[in-house]
Amino acid sequence: MPANPSPEEFQAAQRGDRAALERLLARSRQDLRRYAEYHCAVNDVEDAVQESLFLVARKIGHLRAIEAYASWLFRIVKRECNRLKRALRHLVLQPTLEEIDGPHYPPPDGLLRDLAGALQSMPEHYREIVLLRDYEGLTIAEISARLGLHAEAAKARLHRARGLARQLLSPPGIPLMPA
Repeated sequence: MPANPSPEEFQAAQRGDRAALERLLARSRQDLRRYAEYHCAVNDVEDAVQESLFLVARKIGHLRAIEAYASWLFRIVKRECNRLKRALRHLVLQPTLEEIDGPHYPPPDGLLRDLAGALQSMPEHYREIVLLRDYEGLTIAEISARLGLHAEAAKARLHRARGLARQLLSPPGIPLMPA
Protein backbone atom coordinates (compact mmCIF):
# COMPACT_ATOMS: atom_id res chain seq x y z
CA MET A 1 0.00 0.00 0.00
CA PRO A 2 1.52 3.35 -0.91
CA ALA A 3 2.25 5.70 1.90
CA ASN A 4 0.02 8.73 2.02
CA PRO A 5 1.84 11.85 0.86
CA SER A 6 2.80 14.55 3.29
CA PRO A 7 -0.01 17.01 3.97
CA GLU A 8 2.02 19.89 2.49
CA GLU A 9 2.77 18.03 -0.74
CA PHE A 10 -0.81 16.81 -1.04
CA GLN A 11 -2.25 20.31 -0.55
CA ALA A 12 0.25 21.76 -3.02
CA ALA A 13 -0.78 19.16 -5.63
CA GLN A 14 -4.44 19.96 -4.99
CA ARG A 15 -3.76 23.68 -5.48
CA GLY A 16 -2.21 22.94 -8.88
CA ASP A 17 1.52 22.90 -8.06
CA ARG A 18 2.83 20.94 -11.03
CA ALA A 19 6.08 19.83 -9.39
CA ALA A 20 4.25 18.53 -6.30
CA LEU A 21 1.74 16.68 -8.47
CA GLU A 22 4.52 15.09 -10.55
CA ARG A 23 6.33 13.93 -7.40
CA LEU A 24 3.10 12.53 -6.00
CA LEU A 25 2.28 10.64 -9.20
CA ALA A 26 5.84 9.37 -9.63
CA ARG A 27 5.81 8.02 -6.07
CA SER A 28 2.44 6.33 -6.65
CA ARG A 29 3.23 4.84 -10.06
CA GLN A 30 5.07 1.71 -8.93
CA ASP A 31 2.42 0.78 -6.39
CA LEU A 32 -0.31 1.29 -8.99
CA ARG A 33 1.61 -0.85 -11.46
CA ARG A 34 2.00 -3.66 -8.93
CA TYR A 35 -1.72 -3.52 -8.14
CA ALA A 36 -2.64 -3.40 -11.85
CA GLU A 37 -0.47 -6.45 -12.56
CA TYR A 38 -2.68 -8.39 -10.19
CA HIS A 39 -6.02 -7.09 -11.51
CA CYS A 40 -5.45 -6.47 -15.24
CA ALA A 41 -4.68 -8.61 -18.24
CA VAL A 42 -0.95 -8.58 -18.97
CA ASN A 43 -1.28 -6.33 -22.02
CA ASP A 44 -3.47 -3.81 -20.20
CA VAL A 45 -1.29 -3.08 -17.16
CA GLU A 46 0.51 -0.04 -18.52
CA ASP A 47 -2.65 1.37 -20.11
CA ALA A 48 -4.53 1.04 -16.83
CA VAL A 49 -1.73 2.73 -14.89
CA GLN A 50 -1.49 5.60 -17.39
CA GLU A 51 -5.25 6.19 -17.48
CA SER A 52 -5.37 6.03 -13.68
CA LEU A 53 -2.58 8.58 -13.32
CA PHE A 54 -4.33 10.91 -15.77
CA LEU A 55 -7.53 10.63 -13.77
CA VAL A 56 -5.71 11.23 -10.48
CA ALA A 57 -4.03 14.32 -11.93
CA ARG A 58 -7.40 15.69 -13.09
CA LYS A 59 -9.41 14.83 -9.97
CA ILE A 60 -6.98 15.24 -7.07
CA GLY A 61 -8.56 18.56 -6.21
CA HIS A 62 -11.82 16.76 -5.38
CA LEU A 63 -10.28 14.39 -2.82
CA ARG A 64 -11.15 15.71 0.62
CA ALA A 65 -9.00 13.62 2.96
CA ILE A 66 -5.36 12.74 2.53
CA GLU A 67 -6.02 9.50 4.43
CA ALA A 68 -8.22 8.29 1.57
CA TYR A 69 -5.51 8.82 -1.06
CA ALA A 70 -4.11 5.27 -1.19
CA SER A 71 -7.46 3.50 -1.34
CA TRP A 72 -8.69 6.05 -3.89
CA LEU A 73 -5.72 5.26 -6.13
CA PHE A 74 -6.37 1.53 -5.95
CA ARG A 75 -10.09 1.91 -6.64
CA ILE A 76 -9.28 3.99 -9.72
CA VAL A 77 -6.81 1.49 -11.16
CA LYS A 78 -9.06 -1.48 -10.39
CA ARG A 79 -11.99 0.26 -12.09
CA GLU A 80 -9.76 0.97 -15.09
CA CYS A 81 -8.66 -2.70 -15.24
CA ASN A 82 -12.29 -3.78 -15.20
CA ARG A 83 -13.14 -1.29 -17.95
CA LEU A 84 -10.33 -2.66 -20.12
CA LYS A 85 -11.48 -6.25 -19.47
CA ARG A 86 -15.03 -5.35 -20.52
CA ALA A 87 -13.72 -3.66 -23.65
CA LEU A 88 -11.67 -6.73 -24.52
CA ARG A 89 -14.67 -9.02 -24.02
CA HIS A 90 -16.71 -6.75 -26.24
CA LEU A 91 -14.04 -6.82 -28.95
CA VAL A 92 -13.66 -10.59 -28.79
CA LEU A 93 -17.39 -11.28 -28.98
CA GLN A 94 -18.12 -8.79 -31.77
CA PRO A 95 -16.61 -9.57 -35.18
CA THR A 96 -14.94 -6.67 -36.93
CA LEU A 97 -16.83 -5.80 -40.09
CA GLU A 98 -15.46 -3.96 -43.09
CA GLU A 99 -18.45 -1.63 -43.31
CA ILE A 100 -20.13 0.20 -40.48
CA ASP A 101 -23.66 -1.09 -40.06
CA GLY A 102 -24.93 0.23 -36.71
CA PRO A 103 -25.31 -1.45 -33.34
CA HIS A 104 -26.08 -5.13 -32.96
CA TYR A 105 -28.69 -6.00 -30.37
CA PRO A 106 -29.28 -9.51 -29.07
CA PRO A 107 -32.37 -11.14 -30.50
CA PRO A 108 -35.41 -10.68 -28.25
CA ASP A 109 -35.89 -14.41 -27.95
CA GLY A 110 -32.47 -14.97 -26.37
CA LEU A 111 -31.20 -14.78 -22.84
CA LEU A 112 -33.74 -12.21 -21.66
CA ARG A 113 -36.61 -14.49 -22.63
CA ASP A 114 -34.96 -17.46 -20.93
CA LEU A 115 -34.28 -15.47 -17.79
CA ALA A 116 -37.83 -14.12 -17.63
CA GLY A 117 -39.19 -17.63 -18.15
CA ALA A 118 -36.99 -19.05 -15.41
CA LEU A 119 -38.06 -16.32 -12.98
CA GLN A 120 -41.74 -16.87 -13.79
CA SER A 121 -41.49 -20.61 -13.22
CA MET A 122 -39.84 -20.21 -9.80
CA PRO A 123 -41.96 -20.30 -6.66
CA GLU A 124 -42.90 -16.81 -5.45
CA HIS A 125 -40.64 -16.85 -2.36
CA TYR A 126 -37.60 -17.78 -4.48
CA ARG A 127 -38.41 -15.24 -7.21
CA GLU A 128 -38.85 -12.51 -4.62
CA ILE A 129 -35.52 -13.07 -2.90
CA VAL A 130 -33.60 -13.30 -6.20
CA LEU A 131 -35.14 -10.05 -7.41
CA LEU A 132 -34.49 -8.27 -4.10
CA ARG A 133 -30.82 -9.30 -4.08
CA ASP A 134 -29.81 -9.34 -7.74
CA TYR A 135 -32.16 -6.78 -9.28
CA GLU A 136 -32.70 -4.26 -6.48
CA GLY A 137 -29.24 -4.85 -4.97
CA LEU A 138 -30.38 -5.11 -1.36
CA THR A 139 -28.05 -6.53 1.27
CA ILE A 140 -28.86 -9.70 3.18
CA ALA A 141 -29.70 -7.58 6.24
CA GLU A 142 -32.12 -5.45 4.23
CA ILE A 143 -33.73 -8.52 2.68
CA SER A 144 -34.04 -10.16 6.08
CA ALA A 145 -35.78 -7.11 7.50
CA ARG A 146 -38.12 -6.77 4.54
CA LEU A 147 -39.11 -10.46 4.50
CA GLY A 148 -39.11 -10.94 8.28
CA LEU A 149 -36.44 -13.66 8.17
CA HIS A 150 -33.23 -14.29 10.06
CA ALA A 151 -30.13 -13.47 8.03
CA GLU A 152 -29.16 -17.15 7.86
CA ALA A 153 -32.61 -18.11 6.55
CA ALA A 154 -32.41 -15.39 3.89
CA LYS A 155 -28.96 -16.62 2.81
CA ALA A 156 -30.18 -20.20 2.61
CA ARG A 157 -33.26 -19.22 0.62
CA LEU A 158 -31.15 -17.14 -1.77
CA HIS A 159 -28.74 -20.03 -2.23
CA ARG A 160 -31.60 -22.45 -3.02
CA ALA A 161 -33.21 -19.90 -5.37
CA ARG A 162 -29.99 -19.41 -7.32
CA GLY A 163 -29.51 -23.17 -7.55
CA LEU A 164 -33.01 -23.52 -8.96
CA ALA A 165 -32.33 -20.67 -11.41
CA ARG A 166 -29.16 -22.45 -12.58
CA GLN A 167 -31.16 -25.63 -13.13
CA LEU A 168 -33.86 -23.81 -15.06
CA LEU A 169 -31.37 -21.94 -17.24
CA SER A 170 -29.00 -24.81 -17.99
CA PRO A 171 -29.44 -26.74 -21.24
CA PRO A 172 -30.98 -30.20 -20.79
CA GLY A 173 -28.51 -33.05 -20.55
CA ILE A 174 -25.62 -30.91 -19.30
CA PRO A 175 -24.72 -31.64 -15.69
CA LEU A 176 -24.54 -28.67 -13.36
CA MET A 177 -21.36 -27.88 -11.51
CA PRO A 178 -21.84 -27.69 -7.74
CA ALA A 179 -22.35 -24.14 -6.44
